Amino acid sequence: MAKIQITQIKSRINAPKVQKLTLDALGIRKMNHSVIKEDTPDIMGMVKRVHHLVKVTKL
Repeated sequence: MAKIQITQIKSRINAPKVQKLTLDALGIRKMNHSVIKEDTPDIMGMVKRVHHLVKVTKL
């Protein structure tokens, strides 16, 4: 399965609680923090919810 790198590029301070919980579920804790995840439909759905806060790079 392909892997993607997800990096938070914008602050989560004014984001709704649902988006903050989504970032937590992805494992992103702070600005410029990156995680590597499998490219599954579940993960991509979570990324779509917070697409304006993160940058996605295919590995």
